[in-house]
Amino acid sequence: MNIVLFGPPAAGKGTQAKILEKQRGLIQLATGDMLRAARKSGSDLGKKVAGIMDRGDLVSDEIVIALIEEQLDANKGAPGFIFDGFPRTVEQAKALDGLLGSRSKKVDGVVRLCVDDNVLLGRIQKRFTDEGRDDDNPESFKIRLGNYHKQTAPLLPYYAKQGKLSEVDGLAEIQTVAASIASVLDMQKQAKMPWWKRVFGN
Repeated sequence: MNIVLFGPPAAGKGTQAKILEKQRGLIQLATGDMLRAARKSGSDLGKKVAGIMDRGDLVSDEIVIALIEEQLDANKGAPGFIFDGFPRTVEQAKALDGLLGSRSKKVDGVVRLCVDDNVLLGRIQKRFTDEGRDDDNPESFKIRLGNYHKQTAPLLPYYAKQGKLSEVDGLAEIQTVAASIASVLDMQKQAKMPWWKRVFGN
């Protein structure tokens, strides 16, 4: 099963992705992690990524898709993938559909962690005050949050029209959120079964 996990910064996507990896054997493909790993790898693609990041430029869709393609090919036996941080635009979503389709795969489900922006800002403010982390600067976080909403807004109807979008309360306790996601995925999996399997089992 291949799923896209949506949620703004600090919503807990990484935590939920790790739970899905452990429970279902899925592999998390987080674009930020992949870019950092590629940079360290010293590969031709990694050198290209390093140069772009050093210049402060945005990494192109083409490169991100190439990184995802590498991971798909390197983990052919995996039961599925969690796409975290990608796609960010409808064009990227279409590119992902094409990439998976060429391998006889598809996005099976999209889960959106619904959270309240003010609650997230409160979390970040507290963490910044308590720990003083630069990446938790509340003003910078507001910009990141705004960009997230702008980028994902068109993606929600794109996946909703395909009948793949589900939403869960991302502000609940971690295990409650995990249980909600598991329920969504199980229902999606069951809906794709032939009717006789749903009725009689294997």
